[in-house]
Amino acid sequence: MKNLFISLLCLFSFFSGELFGQEEQSAGSDSIEVYIIDSYVPPENPNRFILSFYTSEPCKTKLLLENGLELPISTELTDNHRTEIDLSKIKSKKNKINYTISMENGQGIVSKSETFEMDVKTTDEIVETKSNYFLTCLAGGIVFLTPSVAAVSANGKNYFELNKEIPLVSMYSGGFNYPSGYFSIEYSYIFKALRKSYLRFGYKHLYEIPKIEYLSPGLNGYSDLKGNNGISPELSVGLFKIYNVFTLYTRYRYNFSPGHAAASFSEFSLGLYSSFFTFHW
Repeated sequence: MKNLFISLLCLFSFFSGELFGQEEQSAGSDSIEVYIIDSYVPPENPNRFILSFYTSEPCKTKLLLENGLELPISTELTDNHRTEIDLSKIKSKKNKINYTISMENGQGIVSKSETFEMDVKTTDEIVETKSNYFLTCLAGGIVFLTPSVAAVSANGKNYFELNKEIPLVSMYSGGFNYPSGYFSIEYSYIFKALRKSYLRFGYKHLYEIPKIEYLSPGLNGYSDLKGNNGISPELSVGLFKIYNVFTLYTRYRYNFSPGHAAASFSEFSLGLYSSFFTFHW
């Protein structure tokens, strides 16, 4: 009887140790936290999935898909992870695939993240997405080429003007809604005026303002290419966005040529601004 009691006690101790060991391992399985930064499919390439994330400590990482496929992400210890996945090589009949992230820290301890989802588009969806993207670019190009309209006041007379400003280089200093400033070239045509054509080159600085989009002072040099050269300070107000790409703005500009007061004139214009087609710096 005594031997049976000792045997049962040893057996109980063995299973208790296994249980506590499993609980301890499970408790440490989520010791590394995952912070997703980017997880998206770019519209211009529906076959590409971009994933980037941070981990709470340096580790090696792998992507574990629900179909059993394992894809390496970081092969060296780091806390900043990024990968791009070719979705065309992943055979799946579903629109979404579940995945987890496997992490191995410097001590060789492996843990897994929670389950996330990635979108996988079908062939019909890819064709539709590319078609929509093409139409969006086409519409954007048409709007981009649309000139601004302006009312011109010169020597007591009023004229109608069309002008087109093209931002050449946009400079960013932190935010992504608007650049901090940009250099542009501009052509203006004033109907029925004595001097009709003007070419400008200038710099505009943008300040994002609550309740409107921005306030933008600027300074240009201009020429009619026939000897009438001058300077044109201006002030633009961004009113509201259109399709998150274009901004409707209104602008006042005063043009003057030093020593030639009769050549001065004012402009009040309305147009669309976008830095989508410029060089970003």
